[in-house]
Amino acid sequence: MDISTNLVYNNYVDNNMVPNRNKTTCVNQNVNTYKIKNYEEAYRRSLEDPEGFWAEVGAVVDWYKPWDKVLDNSAQPLTDWFVGGQINACYNAIDRHIKAGKGKKVALIHDSPVTESVTKITYDDLYEKVSLLAGALVNLGVVKGDRILIYMPLIPEAIISMLAVVRIGAVHSVVFGGFAARELCARINHATPKVIIAANCGIEPNKIVRYKDILNTALDRVTEKPKHCIIYQRPNMEPSPLTPGIDILWSDALSTAKHHPCVPVEANHPLYILYTSGTTDKPKGIVRPTGGHIATLCWTMSCIYGMTEDDVWWTASDMGWVVGHSYICYGPLCAGITSVMYEGKPDRTPDPGQYFRVIQDHKVNGLFTAPTALRVIKREDPVLEFGSKYNTKSLRTLFVAGEHCDHETLTWAGKALNVPVLNHWWQTETGHSITASCLGFGHNLKPPMFSAGMPFPGYDVRILKEDGSPCQLLELGRIVVKLPLPPGVMTCLYKAPERFINTYFNNFIGYYDTMDAGYTDENGYIYVTARDDDVINVAGHRLSTSALEDVILSHPDVGDAAVFGVPETTKGEIPLCLYIKNKNCSKKEEDINNEIVQNVRDLIGPIASFHLCAPVQGLPRTRSGKTARKSLSNLASGKKVIISGTIEDPSVYMSIKQVLQKLGYAKNAPDPEIEK
Repeated sequence: MDISTNLVYNNYVDNNMVPNRNKTTCVNQNVNTYKIKNYEEAYRRSLEDPEGFWAEVGAVVDWYKPWDKVLDNSAQPLTDWFVGGQINACYNAIDRHIKAGKGKKVALIHDSPVTESVTKITYDDLYEKVSLLAGALVNLGVVKGDRILIYMPLIPEAIISMLAVVRIGAVHSVVFGGFAARELCARINHATPKVIIAANCGIEPNKIVRYKDILNTALDRVTEKPKHCIIYQRPNMEPSPLTPGIDILWSDALSTAKHHPCVPVEANHPLYILYTSGTTDKPKGIVRPTGGHIATLCWTMSCIYGMTEDDVWWTASDMGWVVGHSYICYGPLCAGITSVMYEGKPDRTPDPGQYFRVIQDHKVNGLFTAPTALRVIKREDPVLEFGSKYNTKSLRTLFVAGEHCDHETLTWAGKALNVPVLNHWWQTETGHSITASCLGFGHNLKPPMFSAGMPFPGYDVRILKEDGSPCQLLELGRIVVKLPLPPGVMTCLYKAPERFINTYFNNFIGYYDTMDAGYTDENGYIYVTARDDDVINVAGHRLSTSALEDVILSHPDVGDAAVFGVPETTKGEIPLCLYIKNKNCSKKEEDINNEIVQNVRDLIGPIASFHLCAPVQGLPRTRSGKTARKSLSNLASGKKVIISGTIEDPSVYMSIKQVLQKLGYAKNAPDPEIEK
């Protein structure tokens, strides 16, 4: 790690709105409010006595048979937890709550402004539909260990399908409904599902997405077709034609089925396969174990998020992303909490006040969303013309993850909703937080600015240099986790054991490589600055995109921004910024550009070589809220860009190309193509 770059970066964080970051924040300067005894004791035990600690966590869910051994770490980096224990995820998400007399409690609230409907489903309702669908799958020959692919929008039937699959010991692979036929085909070929469960369509603000047509195209290309497809025809929508001999109507499948009981599986039996985005050519399927995952998720609902059984929880995400799996489905349902599903946009269904409306209408107590959604709302409704119409007093805490959350957006959201806004950091591979501010441990609700919280129990987080030596405090490096990893994280990559080892464990022997860059402070807080491949190398100096974006987003006329590296003859690479102006901004583009450049020079320094910026109408964001910086960098460099099906608005690329050409880039770049 280049020391001069670290000094520049640390100069930025020290001088950019981080008061008392290295001091205490209370009146008594002899007391450090960041030191929490309960947390420190739990964290220490999780590392020093993992078997005793995680046995207590495992007890928060119900088991058919207790485990023989809490931890088997004999084949590092592979680790098995709760070895020999028999469990079923669906039983813990539904049946045990009914046996406890809570069957009439609402399990799911589906709020769908795109269909102008609200549906409430109790735990009794879930049992009825899930156990019948499980029986239907068994009638089609599905047995324990079979793969079932699910291709649906954010509707209750998606969760019903997931729970029905795991009820009989099968393994689901949910494919996000926005994926095109090419990516869907790749996942079908890789997972070889015996049955596919799909909806006929998804509904967007200005269009209908014909899922069945996409599925048909994908099936025409696959090498091994499923035996059957169960098709759910959405009410009040034009039904899709069925393919004779393979397609079965959802309603017909359930009408001929009997309720099926839960099938116990061993704790390390796969719960699901989840393919990470951008892996069309070489699918990277994360395999999640059952026992450790649902036990940890259930515990985090209270430990991290401070939820009780009487609370209403809303994760604003989609199924097919890890956040949806963990915290729309398994986490809240296993904890017996009411989970909200919102089928809509933050700003266009029909206005930017919808997040506030959902909180009011369903008395939401905790919200988890991506920073991108908050930036969109802030940009479209900066003075809460729409949001102020609603009463959001039920909300206690807002959690963000998935993308770096700039300080301006975090502050605005906290004031708009009048709640603490807590950033935390995790990955598809981990399934839950690596770092967090945990309400259950009494963590400070005003953590140091830009931090992503403290390491969650079980994660021995280290910051290393490229040679594997430890970084100093505040020194930017690679974030890794010392083995063993805690329960619930991925156990392997499906059909790719060697790739699993090479990707995550060979760069730093004895550690899991998160492939993210960051640093730690003297209180133990972790700062995640960028995906390591998003770090820009300017004449040998490594600069974080998030550090630059934080400065740019502090400008009052900037609502959103993306920084990425572009080629430069003498320095190799320099940063370029594309930004979206706030609504009703009247300032001249040239003035805003000059002010942004000056702000970066003042707060980062001339070493950043920052002088390229321009406004655009939109930025390429995935449905999970991540910025597709690599595609922007490739476009600027003249490389061919294939637009992934995960991008929410593919049309932004053409206008971005025109802007880049005015800046002297992408001159000979081919037009970006939408993946088919």
